[in-house]
Amino acid sequence: MKIGDKLKGHVTGIQSYGAFITLENGTTGLVHISEIRTGYISSIDQILAMGQEVEVQVIEVDEFSGKLSLSMRSLEEEKRRAVRKKRFTSNKQKIGFAPLKDALPHWTAETLKLLREEERS
Repeated sequence: MKIGDKLKGHVTGIQSYGAFITLENGTTGLVHISEIRTGYISSIDQILAMGQEVEVQVIEVDEFSGKLSLSMRSLEEEKRRAVRKKRFTSNKQKIGFAPLKDALPHWTAETLKLLREEERS
């Protein structure tokens, strides 16, 4: 495994400082509480559950101990960047700058829906 790899795994341990994830290949890594999602987290148990399948990204590999540092937050931020980029660079919609005022309510509703879905998961 190398930094940047995106992998799936299952939550196999939850501590106050983070969650242990066992990846598909049997390797276990840690998602520190600060790497679970953007913003303050009062309790990891409210976000993750034992056995839950999650997608993570490798952010650090310790060559000597073999320990993996994983992140879920980096994937969340990547999705948000993709949504923003899609809105303003779509050649199919041809929205340009003139109708931004008309499109803003739709974008606001779409973003609020995305945020609500993230809160539930």
